[in-house]
Amino acid sequence: MAARAAVVSDYRYLLPVAEEAVARAAEMMRHRSPGPLTAKGERDFASQLDYEIEREVRAFLQAATPEIGFLGEEDGVQATGEMQWVLDPIDGTANFVRGIPLCAVSLGLLHGDDAVVGVIEAPFLGNRYAAARGNGATVDGKPIRASHTSRLSDAVVAIGDYAVGSDAASKNRSRLSLTARLAEAVQRVRMTGTAALDLAWLAEGRIDAALTLSNHPWDMTGGTAIAREAGAVVVDRDGSNHRPRSSMTLGATPRLVEEVLTLVGAASPND
Repeated sequence: MAARAAVVSDYRYLLPVAEEAVARAAEMMRHRSPGPLTAKGERDFASQLDYEIEREVRAFLQAATPEIGFLGEEDGVQATGEMQWVLDPIDGTANFVRGIPLCAVSLGLLHGDDAVVGVIEAPFLGNRYAAARGNGATVDGKPIRASHTSRLSDAVVAIGDYAVGSDAASKNRSRLSLTARLAEAVQRVRMTGTAALDLAWLAEGRIDAALTLSNHPWDMTGGTAIAREAGAVVVDRDGSNHRPRSSMTLGATPRLVEEVLTLVGAASPND
């Protein structure tokens, strides 16, 4: 399926391409084993299937949309352009390898620094989330909206994984401090192990805020597009609009953003 080349303001024409790409990846997750693991750093790894999915999806997207660049978590930038597909082939690889169903394929589209299309599929939960800028967000084809939670004490908040690798101890002091502050202020704290699914659940209203004290485009692009189209706010540590180079990712219902940012600042005052 060839995509038309142009500067666009309506990205709906790319949703079928993105959904087909993600469907292929999800099918591979359902029917193939992880295979051998490759170390990416201390206590971090990728499975053979991560690489296989990324290469399959990249080849499909380059054939379908040759004018759009590609960035994958495992093999990096393969093509550049004004628009760029951004893929996490298996978000939550540690969960996937252990047979924990909280894992997902996450595909987003950047136009410049803006996340404008997102598709996330959780193969073992049976849900697919999708959005294109200006056209709302869906799960399994049905419209979704972020929650209307306005009090922190009523909020269910997801926090991203603790750090591994170099300087993990220093980074985790902020994460542990934030977890403690959240535990005192919110209804419940959750750690799912998949940032993409956290943002999708924020969009669906299952949770009220999603916090990750780091930022990688492959983890966040698809979920950011979906969460924003569902009415959530996604920002950086200083409250500015979240971008690929932001230092962290905070997604929340609009009336909770400032309070959660205050907790983040208190947990890491020197950052």
